[in-house]
Amino acid sequence: MRDAELVEPLLAPARQCLEHRHAYVRKNAVWAIASIYQHLESMIPDAPDLIMNFLEEENDNTCKRNAFAALSSISHDKALEYLGGVFDGIPNADELLQLTELEFIRKDAVTNSQNKARYLRLIFDLLEANTATVVYEAASSLTALTSNPVAVKAAASKFIELSIKEADNNVKLIVLEKVDQLRQNNEGVLDDLTMEVLRVLSSPDIDVRKKALSIALDMVSSKNVEEVVSLLKKELSKTVDEQYEKNTEYRSLLINAIHQCAIKFSEVASSVVGSLMDFIADFNNASAVDVISFVKEVVEKFPKLRPTIVERLVSTLSEVRAGKVYRGALWIVGEYSLEANDIREAWKRIRASLGEIPILASEERLLAEVPDGESDPKDQINGHAKSSEPTGSRKVLADGTYATESALTSSAAVKAKLEAVKAAQKPPLRQLILDGDYYLATVLSSTLTKLVMRHSEISNDTARTNALRAEAMLIMISIVRVGQSQFVKAPIDEDSVDRIMSCVRSLAEFAEHKELESVFLDDTRNAFRAIVQVEEKKRAAKEASEKAKSAIQIDDVVSIRQLAKKTTTDGADEVQLDLDKATGGDTTADDLSSKLSRVVQLTGFSDPVYAEAYVKVHQFDIVLDVLLVNQTTETLQNLSVEFATLGDLKVIEKPTTQNLGPHDFHNVQATIKVSSTDTGVIFGNVVYDGASSTESNVVILNDVHVDIMDYIQPAYCSETQFRTMWTEFEWENKVNINSKAKNLRDFLKQLMACTNMSCLTPEASMKGDCQFLSANLYARSVFGEDALANLSIEKEGENGPITGFVRIRSRSQGLALSLGSLKGLSKVGETS
Repeated sequence: MRDAELVEPLLAPARQCLEHRHAYVRKNAVWAIASIYQHLESMIPDAPDLIMNFLEEENDNTCKRNAFAALSSISHDKALEYLGGVFDGIPNADELLQLTELEFIRKDAVTNSQNKARYLRLIFDLLEANTATVVYEAASSLTALTSNPVAVKAAASKFIELSIKEADNNVKLIVLEKVDQLRQNNEGVLDDLTMEVLRVLSSPDIDVRKKALSIALDMVSSKNVEEVVSLLKKELSKTVDEQYEKNTEYRSLLINAIHQCAIKFSEVASSVVGSLMDFIADFNNASAVDVISFVKEVVEKFPKLRPTIVERLVSTLSEVRAGKVYRGALWIVGEYSLEANDIREAWKRIRASLGEIPILASEERLLAEVPDGESDPKDQINGHAKSSEPTGSRKVLADGTYATESALTSSAAVKAKLEAVKAAQKPPLRQLILDGDYYLATVLSSTLTKLVMRHSEISNDTARTNALRAEAMLIMISIVRVGQSQFVKAPIDEDSVDRIMSCVRSLAEFAEHKELESVFLDDTRNAFRAIVQVEEKKRAAKEASEKAKSAIQIDDVVSIRQLAKKTTTDGADEVQLDLDKATGGDTTADDLSSKLSRVVQLTGFSDPVYAEAYVKVHQFDIVLDVLLVNQTTETLQNLSVEFATLGDLKVIEKPTTQNLGPHDFHNVQATIKVSSTDTGVIFGNVVYDGASSTESNVVILNDVHVDIMDYIQPAYCSETQFRTMWTEFEWENKVNINSKAKNLRDFLKQLMACTNMSCLTPEASMKGDCQFLSANLYARSVFGEDALANLSIEKEGENGPITGFVRIRSRSQGLALSLGSLKGLSKVGETS
């Protein structure tokens, strides 16, 4: 109430309520007194003294909290006077009162800097409070009042302690975000707390672990890297022995973290590589592939470690069971076995993993040695075996006549023998080839070719080189033959045959054509070296950009506000902008055109009530600022706006009911919570009373569609993570493309712009002129949902259209369908 005539008769009862026997009445009466004083000060000039006396006499903690908050809002001096009187007792006060007093202290320290030292001592005491809320506010207040390293470290320690003790995962993430902000603003100060941050890994939630690892990796230094790596290795061994929630993803995070530490600090690389290679046989496919990728980078970047790594890798070949891991291991062995002894040892291990050669002949011999079994019961039809062609022999009977003895050979028995041979225990490499992994067979052929060529270069033992060459050619031809036989699950493909035969020809001719050695021994390693250098440049560029954000040039002009008043390029007062920043004001004013583009018309111009809404999208909610205009000559009684939603949206704050005068206008707000990335719809109506009390009028509002692009952000992930998610995700939306774009790369750029996705395919892979383009795209929503896309398009002729498709995958159906139905996507691709 703002009208003095209405408030005056209520003033005396409000004062009396300060002494009411119920605490609920007293705590609200305090706010009423403060509100009257704020708007109608002349009616109750003694309000500050009244509330001050109330504070001194009151015993209820909630009432005291409300009273102090009310007093600080109407009289800063009186609140400061009261605080001075109870200052020593604040550490023992109630939680609610402590929180209110901390808020007042933060404000007073800005205006009365002489009190700051006293306040800091109090806040240090409150860091030891028993309640988590007080500790959190005290740590936040401490960092707001000072940037002293001791204070910053103390606050960070408390934040980390809260993240370990608190059970709520959202609280853990919020507190860890505070630690990350302190780390960014105080570089190097928190490095001693790295191990404390890693204690958060005890949390079962994968998002909390991911955040803790991210912060810890940014805090790792040469002083603590050995401790950090040791702890990460212990956590890694736990993922083998124990079962965590999302165990595979957590293991991948740990491997990636160890990888970053080893690349950044070479002194721990050797111990890290050895430990990870011990787990290759225990890890699942995805984790072992991550380890091999890491080993490949380390063996290229640190030449001193090559002999040790190759030796360890060769010794583990007999334990590897995954084809992808075997391919990586063979590539490393082929590239970095640089001594004759290394080559001989690698050859011995590879031969042991292959088993007896030739493969086909040995498998056929095993088949012949398997004893005939009885026919399969399934092949018994009416008591007779289902048989293949008859076989017979002539025999002399007792009376001297001739007879023919015939027998039917069971086809089921032959099949059973064949399956028994296939199921027999075989060396790992042999088993993978018989299972149809011909890509591995081509990598094996290339590795054997490299080993023979390098042995020819470094050794004068021509006889041994020729023996290795002959054996390599025998293995390759054996693989081709077995790939065309009945012993494999699928026949060998033409590409694999071509690759293997090219290796055979290269072995036969490399003595006469030295350029073949250069292709096998130099070009592949140079290509991989280029990839490693590109990754290093990316990491360096990212670190440089992070440092550039806070970097200041030594010759920058020092602006002294008291000596000069500057304005920005758009005429705004720079001093006022600085003050806005210092007081937490919003300095990024939205452009008028961007605001207008978000205005949605809700009713027609001829409706009795005209309504339009400005849609303001925050991270997890939507605020509808609705303008209501009464276009009639009558007062509209009890006018209200009612909203409802479809999708993962929920109205959490409804507009209040109003009376709208003739041709008057009014603004109301509605808040809608968003819980997932999905295309949502907001609909509703305007309701107001008619001429009689029982009559009501309704104006239907137009629908407001939520744009999911406000929640999708470009992101990056590794190729292994992309492929793993692509395999796991169930929902796929395939969108056909038929576009008149000028070229393929332009189409890709437009697609990335309209879907807010980043391109994971390296730029080098898309260079050159080609009529076909394939690229992987990735984005992440603010809710942590992953969106993957694969673009495959081709251009028909020079002036022809671009055709193809985009495959969008996500864990939820809504995100995949919403991305595929974007209006921008149809404009880019003219989707059919």
